Amino acid sequence: MPYITTSDGTEIYYTEQGSGQPIIFSHGWPLNSDAWALELKLFADAGYRAIAHDRRGHGRSSKTYQGNDLDHYAKDLSDLIEALDLHDVIVVGHSTGGGEVIRYVAQHGAGRVAKAVTVGAIPPLMLKTEANPGGAPIEVFDALRAGVLGDRSQFFKDLAVPFFGGNREGSKASQGLYDEFWREGMEMNVAAAYDCIEAFSNTDQTADLKAIEVPVLLLHGDDDQIVPIDAASRTAVTLLKNGTLKVYPGAPHGIFGENQKQIDQDILDFIAD
Repeated sequence: MPYITTSDGTEIYYTEQGSGQPIIFSHGWPLNSDAWALELKLFADAGYRAIAHDRRGHGRSSKTYQGNDLDHYAKDLSDLIEALDLHDVIVVGHSTGGGEVIRYVAQHGAGRVAKAVTVGAIPPLMLKTEANPGGAPIEVFDALRAGVLGDRSQFFKDLAVPFFGGNREGSKASQGLYDEFWREGMEMNVAAAYDCIEAFSNTDQTADLKAIEVPVLLLHGDDDQIVPIDAASRTAVTLLKNGTLKVYPGAPHGIFGENQKQIDQDILDFIAD
């Protein structure tokens, strides 16, 4: 299996298919690069060099105790891109992966990134504060931490349902989707799972968004129960110099089914312009 070793000695697993302009996919919590398996083939078939990696602490990458934060995630992505000597890169991030991508582009991506895409992404800030009254209260994230430290297996099974909108009337989320979410979640070590909650909830990326010069496409479902759209993408797009927001009515946080087909086509259209 292919790995690169980051500047602090962490081993990052990655997989790639195809050739052409590089496009890198960054996954959400608690998943890994397998979440992008369909996109790897689809974008390779469309003429791109499609790459996805497991964030540190997730999947097949090093089971890290330290460095489970957005600064390290973005630096790891930078190390991967430099190790593969990629240029004119398109970066795509879902959920926490969207935060990773935004920090990477703002702090490391100059001269390498052509465009960026986020899907149901966390920026600018998920936590409710005096300056961010539309965010989620700390109790929401404390409950996630308790789940990771408690019956973690059942916690991930339960979390999969709202993640994919399975608690909504007419949902087409399958047991297979839930099982795959559970499998990927259980491959993450507990320290990384726990620390990443702090990373995605309490990292203010306002400055990152304001610093980005390249075009950014923000895609978000308006029934996202994990990263509610108002405090996330609807706010983020107002901070970007060159941002475009597309909202999917009734779509959940998880990417699957007809919504996934539309998201993939929207990304293809955006990067082809």
